[in-house]
Formats: sequence, structure tokens, C-alpha cells
Amino acid sequence: MTFAPQIKIPATYMRGGTSKGVFFRLQDLPESAQVPGQARDNLLLRVIGSPDPYGKQTDGMGGATSSTSKTVILSKSEQPDHDVDYLFGQVAIDKPFVDWSGNCGNLTAAVGAFAINSGFVDADRIPDNGTCTVRIWQANIKKTIIARVPITNGEVQETGDFELDGVTFPAAEIQIEFMDPADGPGEDGKGAAMFPTGNLVDDLEVPGVGTLKATMINAGIPTIFVNADEIGYVGTELQEATNGDNKALAMFETIRAHGAVKMGLISNVEEAASRQHTPKVAFVAPPKDYVASSGKKVAAADIDLLVRALSMGKLHHAMMGTAAVAIGTAAAIPGTLVNLAAGGGERNAVTFGHPSGTLRVGAEAEVLNGQWTATKAIMSRSARVLMEGWVRIPGDSF
Repeated sequence: MTFAPQIKIPATYMRGGTSKGVFFRLQDLPESAQVPGQARDNLLLRVIGSPDPYGKQTDGMGGATSSTSKTVILSKSEQPDHDVDYLFGQVAIDKPFVDWSGNCGNLTAAVGAFAINSGFVDADRIPDNGTCTVRIWQANIKKTIIARVPITNGEVQETGDFELDGVTFPAAEIQIEFMDPADGPGEDGKGAAMFPTGNLVDDLEVPGVGTLKATMINAGIPTIFVNADEIGYVGTELQEATNGDNKALAMFETIRAHGAVKMGLISNVEEAASRQHTPKVAFVAPPKDYVASSGKKVAAADIDLLVRALSMGKLHHAMMGTAAVAIGTAAAIPGTLVNLAAGGGERNAVTFGHPSGTLRVGAEAEVLNGQWTATKAIMSRSARVLMEGWVRIPGDSF
């Protein structure tokens, strides 16, 4: 009996924000995986170690959480005035599925560094010391992101004293600007671009749950916000309060599916199963004292509101970067549930509490032609190369 040998593919394992993933240059992938399709999906599934019925991804590079089951493909940008095209693939853990429907805001922090190290940024734009501005085209959502990457002695600076809740060790600070983060028009081409239903708050009917107040926004990533107290939560919950509760997880998935239909992202709730990465569902509450998962005490006086969000069916250990964009943008718009939880009124930045600690995000929003629109959202993250070389997979797996 003959067996296919393993092949090796150049790759870099990187942390970006509170996520980590396997990064590839498009030109380094096998030819059949350089274009979208089943071959590419199968290759990435095998690299990460999915589908794994044990939920551990032991035979791959994945870390058995939504934050660590991620892949990135980068190439020299085909867009004018951009340096790199960034394509993100969220790999399901227990299903043979790669979701290409949205961005990963956390890994965006690593894209700029990878682009510089891979030669995608022209050498004359990289200072000997200072900050390199990397112009990223986010290919999943077709948006521009600006990464400001620190440079020391002509190389990307990775170490530093910037601390990010949800990441154990300090590193160099990278500022990320999400330009024009709102998505396209609402259902049937009508409604506000940022608010698919045309409303800041909707009554969302969820069978088995009830009718919930919901803010459904397309900014950073499509997100459904509900009030914590309407679903039996207080907003200070940590992962273990939810992720071991199958009834609660089923409730959140039902909310997500019905919200996705109302947002016009899918035609019926059954389609939600094949669109796991988007939309996100999150719940908000006014500030309260709590103890983060690290044991750090978070004081109500130090935050504007509490937010907990789910990703790929589980409560996130910190906060997705794209959801943070949605939080910041919604907070800047008076009358949304996020804004009201933060005390209402006008604001251009918000600090929110999440399971691992706190995060500050700034956003600019304005009314244009009678509709709310966002100009940009800003936050700080960090990134670091964990390992580089090759990944190996069986040659007949894609």
C-alpha cells in the first residue's frame, strides 16, 4: 500500500491582538490553493487540524478556540494606494468549514508586520526608526485598514511595554485605524448602510426567548447587541458561566440566526449554520465592579459599560477586534443600546469591560443624507511572530 508523502508550505505563526493564526503568502501556496475553492479550504482545514470531533485540533496548528483557529493569506495589493491584500479564513473546529464572510480585527495587528517582513511594503516607505504606515486592503469586506507599525533600526519592533488585557506579556503598540467601517445597504437595498433595518433599536422576535430590544449594526463586523438583563445576564460573566451551558449557547445561536435574517445577511435561519463567523451576538450592561479572568479587579468607575460577545458559538475570552469596532461605533451614536448602556449622549471614544479586562476604542460617526455613517474607528493592539518556517500536511489532503 502506498501513502502520499507530506508536503511543506512556507508559513508564519503569529499572534495578533488576542488571537493567533497561521499566515501565508499567496505565492507560497500550492497552485490549486492559490485561488478560492475547495482545494484551498481543504488545505487550511488540514493545516489547522479540522474537523476534529474531539474539539482539540491536536493534529494541526489550531488551538481549539475560535481565537486560535484562524488563517491568513496575504499578497501584494492589487488596489491603488494599498500595500497588501489581506484575506482572512475562520476555520471551524468540529466541522469541515472555512468561513470567509468577515474580517479578524485582532489579527489585523499582525498583518502590517507580516507585510513589512514579506516585502509587500516598498523599502523606501520603511523608516530606520519611527513608524511605518501600512495600507491594508481587507479583501473579505473590501475595506481599507491603516496599521501604524513601530520600526527600530529598520526592522519591525515587536517587544515593548504596551499591555493588552487578554494577552499575558507586554509588546510593542500597533495602532489600527478601520476606515469607513460600515458595510453596504440593508435588506432589499433599502435602509441605512450602517443599520440594515434603518433603526437604531429594533424589536427582535426570537422563538423560545421572547421579543428583545436589539441594535443591529454593520461596522467592523455585523453585530447584534442585546441588553444583558433581558436574557438573564448581568454583563460581568466570564467564559465558564456560559460555555458549559448548552441551553444558553443554543439561546445565543437562536438570537444570532434570527438577527441575521432581520439584517438581511441570510434568507432563513437554517442558513446560519453555514455562516458561523458573522454576524456576532453580544450583550451589554451599565458598568459594574467585577474580577476579570486573570484575577484583575475591574472597577465600574474605570469603564463606560460592560460587553460580552460570542464568536463561533462560544463566549469570547476577551473581545474580537472587529466587534470592538462595532462597539465603538455604536457607542458614538446616541440612542443605540451600546450608547445607552454607556450612559447616553455623544462620545467619540469608549472604554468597555470584557472577560479579560478592559479595552478603549475610538470612533467617529456622523449623519450624512439623513443616515448615520462611520468615518473610522481606532484602537491599539500588539503582534508578535511566534514561529516561522514551514507547516507540513499530507500531500493528498487538498
